[in-house]
Amino acid sequence: MAAKGFDNNKYLRMQSERIKERIDQFGGKLYLEFGGKLYDDNHASRVLPGFEPDSKLQMLIQLKDKAEIVIVINAGDIEKNKVRGDLGITYDLDTLRLIDVFRGVGLYVGSVVLTCYANQPSANKFQKRLEALGVKVYRHYPIPGYPADVNLIVSDEGLGKNEYIETEKELVIITAPGPGSGKMATCLSQLYHDHLRGIKAGYAKFETFPIWNLPLKHPVNMAYEAATADLNDVNMIDPYHFEAYGETSVNYNRDVEIFPVLSAMFEEILGKSPYKSPTDMGVNMAGHCIFDDEAVCAAAQQEIIRRYYTAMCGLRQGNVEKDVTLKLELLMKQAGLSAEDRPVICAALNKAEQTGEPAAAIEMPDGTVITGKTSDLLGASSAAILNALKYLGGLDDEIHLISPTIIEPIQKLKVGHLGNRNPRLHIDEVLLALSICAATDELAQKALDQLHKLKGCEAHATVILASTDEKMFKKLGINLTCEPRYQTKKLYHL
Repeated sequence: MAAKGFDNNKYLRMQSERIKERIDQFGGKLYLEFGGKLYDDNHASRVLPGFEPDSKLQMLIQLKDKAEIVIVINAGDIEKNKVRGDLGITYDLDTLRLIDVFRGVGLYVGSVVLTCYANQPSANKFQKRLEALGVKVYRHYPIPGYPADVNLIVSDEGLGKNEYIETEKELVIITAPGPGSGKMATCLSQLYHDHLRGIKAGYAKFETFPIWNLPLKHPVNMAYEAATADLNDVNMIDPYHFEAYGETSVNYNRDVEIFPVLSAMFEEILGKSPYKSPTDMGVNMAGHCIFDDEAVCAAAQQEIIRRYYTAMCGLRQGNVEKDVTLKLELLMKQAGLSAEDRPVICAALNKAEQTGEPAAAIEMPDGTVITGKTSDLLGASSAAILNALKYLGGLDDEIHLISPTIIEPIQKLKVGHLGNRNPRLHIDEVLLALSICAATDELAQKALDQLHKLKGCEAHATVILASTDEKMFKKLGINLTCEPRYQTKKLYHL
């Protein structure tokens, strides 16, 4: 488990103040494009240990009297049933989830915008569903030549065709279920329409990564490149910022490349551009809140390795392109990293070699690595979880927390009645069995009480796990990697 290196309370305080300053800069109305995940930002919490996954949400709660949220979703993504990789749900369902989350903490969700709308049947169906639920929906249309043809974009035939989003608050948060949803275009559209209406408004960008005031090759910024390898994002020095201020800052290629166009759009809409560089547009204060750079570097290096293994498994499963894995392999080399820098990998591979079966390893908060082997009763991941709970509870490794008399009936149910071919218990089944035993066994209860300590631990499996076990690792907050191979040679895997 990574040592803390990030001051979350300082971050909430500084970030809120920075956004208030930017609202005042534009005379009282600000469209704030929120890059990355506004809620459950697990990448940030992994590479900035101490950063809470809901930090950005907590920061907005401090501004909730000033703020409203507009959720943007690309109509094409709805049509393609695009899935959010970390949650396994489609972007349209995640939009509903996000509305519930925001409303649940008292934030006002004003509307949903369907971008790149071209009468897609699925988008029409989703609009009807939202409107039936009482959610306002607006349509924004594709603009030929976007973003290069500034004259067309900033005209009645470009941004002017979009429906104007009615907003009530001075801070309008533009967020989305995922990248490529059209957040920036939505902000520009609102600036255009507000200008026509004589409303003073401005634009700013809240993008956590790359962190502009960390070095270009800092592990945290390299971890961002690893996380966006499939998007071809590349960190680079912001040349416009250096020219304007003589200061080195880090941005990424897409913002640097589009800045001249954005600047021209601002000039067309507002009369002059309020920014001299892409870095100027940002309000991110995360770099000011790192208090232990060594801890943050170590955490980010682990993230780079994890991203590499995840991509390799994705390649094996047919979900990731070869060029993505090659880019991640290059990032590993640039960062001077290898499998040996992740202790659970060697431990799991050694256990598999000793037993001749799949194995798993979990690194405990104190650095001890606990392994699990495949047996007739349990899969390797289930065994590793049980062994880890024993260790955390100070229990003897030889103790049987779950009696075979409880495991065997479950196996018979799985194979004899539910159509499973693998009788071994998955993690969720093991935890349910352990819960049953805990009703009458103090040792089982003591082991169960340790579950929360697994959050943030590192784990590795020597084979690609069943989706059931993979999801359980996520639910427990364990950072999992796997070897890019299956346990069997079958073509179909659950």
